[in-house]
Amino acid sequence: MNKKQRKAPNKPTFERPVDRIFYEMDQKFATGNKIVYAVFIALAFFGVMGLIWMIPFPKLGFLVRTNMDTFLNWGSFYIAVIIYLYLRLAPTLSYGMLFTIGVMSFCIVQLEYVERDGGPAVWLVCLLMAIIGIIGTSWFAKKEQPETPPSEIWRLLTIGPIWLWSTVFAALKIKY
Repeated sequence: MNKKQRKAPNKPTFERPVDRIFYEMDQKFATGNKIVYAVFIALAFFGVMGLIWMIPFPKLGFLVRTNMDTFLNWGSFYIAVIIYLYLRLAPTLSYGMLFTIGVMSFCIVQLEYVERDGGPAVWLVCLLMAIIGIIGTSWFAKKEQPETPPSEIWRLLTIGPIWLWSTVFAALKIKY
């Protein structure tokens, strides 16, 4: 049998770029427990969002009079960019991420209240969560595939949240 007669392995064809991205991520990272990935990726995402949220935002005079300055912060811009990028990737899944970000935003505001009442600084809690999430995700990915390059771990941390939502949508048989 010569090379022309051999069959090439069946590579799946993808209708959308998001299908190819999720397929590649499933091949690389789904051999382990996705719940562990969900925990570490959520910690990293929450920590980074909280750190960005806590960067001081300039006081704008017209917002101070309406008490809107508490809702306009760098975290708002971060959320807008993330949702836009996820919306372009997979519109239906971006709604799942919007829900997740809403819950995380509520938690960050609650941490601000705890800090105001004498608790730990929000930025410190978020920094700790981000470090645990990033190190945990990296360690678990390297444990599964020792040759995992840093670019793949970065991809897992950035696209991972919406990839995990695709698993939920697939289990519920919701087309995304």
